[in-house]
Amino acid sequence: MPQVSILHTVFGVFGNATGLFLFLAPTITFHRIITNKSTEEFSGVPYVMTLLNCLLSAWYGLPFVSENNTLVTIINGVGTVIEGFYVLVFVMYATKKEKMKVAWLVVFVVVAFSTVALVSIFALVGETRRCFCGFAAAVFSVIMYASPLSIVRTVITTKSVEFMPFFLSLFVFLCGTSWFIFGLLGNDPFLYVCNGFGSVLGALQLILYAIYKDNPGEKDEKQAVDKGGSAIETGLVGENQHPEEG
Repeated sequence: MPQVSILHTVFGVFGNATGLFLFLAPTITFHRIITNKSTEEFSGVPYVMTLLNCLLSAWYGLPFVSENNTLVTIINGVGTVIEGFYVLVFVMYATKKEKMKVAWLVVFVVVAFSTVALVSIFALVGETRRCFCGFAAAVFSVIMYASPLSIVRTVITTKSVEFMPFFLSLFVFLCGTSWFIFGLLGNDPFLYVCNGFGSVLGALQLILYAIYKDNPGEKDEKQAVDKGGSAIETGLVGENQHPEEG
């Protein structure tokens, strides 16, 4: 139906727009990292997993793999460049232990993507190729959407959302919802299943943000920072403890 085709394109374009904002949302975080010359308590896992998702999703959207998914390739191609930059900056300012962790994850990304690409080119054709690449992309899309939840424990423990950027959570929700609808309209389970999951996880992060954004503990932390303490030092202090004033 023409109406469905038009809506499919519209939500694909909207998905590209929200996807771009999702990829650009961490610029606030990385401005802070570069300014402080430290990754503090931010996790590098989400950026590496997003890089792998972008590579696999861009591959899945190519015409010889799946049909009518060019918009998927476009936004994920852009995302690959952006996430690659984030990973590079993170490694520059991370601790030695975190550098090694991210470095091994990058090796995994290269191996995983190369394996999927080579197998799909030389061993598979037609629908089998589409299913293989689609399943791989879907699995790592779920991992990408879930990876920001690694900071949830910190949010709950410190009762502060400082290390869970609001805009990142917001655009996880918007992007997941856009591509969920795009996948439904295109009858593509490899798109709507994983992005539906992403939409739910994004909503969960927003709910968590709403619960803790005005928490008094966060205000105390900001006051301590103003007095000369660091955000991390105060963030690690227990409820019944107080940081030493410099």
